[in-house]
Amino acid sequence: MTRPVIPWPDARLGTPADPVTEITEITRAIWDEMVAIMEAMPGYGLAAPQIGVMQRLAVVDCSTERGQVVRLANPELIETSAETFAWEEASPNLPGFSAKLKRPAKVRVRFVDETGTVQERTFEKLWATSVQHQIDHLNGMMYFDRLSRTKREMFLKKVRKSR
Repeated sequence: MTRPVIPWPDARLGTPADPVTEITEITRAIWDEMVAIMEAMPGYGLAAPQIGVMQRLAVVDCSTERGQVVRLANPELIETSAETFAWEEASPNLPGFSAKLKRPAKVRVRFVDETGTVQERTFEKLWATSVQHQIDHLNGMMYFDRLSRTKREMFLKKVRKSR
């Protein structure tokens, strides 16, 4: 059984997640649950706060054949490219809505993996977008928070009108 995706505007989605202090069997079980949820959507990534777990955990898989999941604890951007990549971003926390965002096309990320080892890895294009999107969730941000003020207000007006 997997946890449900919490609906926006749940306050947890606007709250920064707590750092992970150690990788345990419970941590690995949460990651496994997150992978199952991400695959069922299907999606390119999921952050723990999206399912109500307030820990800095995320999973990402942008491979076309799937099965290339990267599990990240405490991910942090350490380098970003000037070149950008545009993608229509969405979230299962707010189904039926999306917005095109430009983000750095290449990022270097430091994170703790499933073995408890600190890693540094470079992600590009869609992988980079998904990792940045998940880090935003861990910092209490939704993708539409990155829109200009005017575009964000229009976006949220459309959301309110649909409800």
